[in-house]
Amino acid sequence: MSLTVNQFVRVFAGAFVLISLALGVEASPMFINGNFLWLTVFVGANLFQSGFSKFCPLEIMLRKAGVRSDDGCR
Repeated sequence: MSLTVNQFVRVFAGAFVLISLALGVEASPMFINGNFLWLTVFVGANLFQSGFSKFCPLEIMLRKAGVRSDDGCR
């Protein structure tokens, strides 16, 4: 199975949100520090702005790494 750029972005964003919540919420057994919640804010803000501006740094890096786009181009 070969993931596209868009799929990679969604997987990375979801993973970072879940990891940052696990590390930043006091009720979590993996809790380290509440400041990890800022990572959740950063990921959410980046997703929000990329929805309007079409600018996503991860997408740029993945395309340079040779991951195929949704239209089949590299």
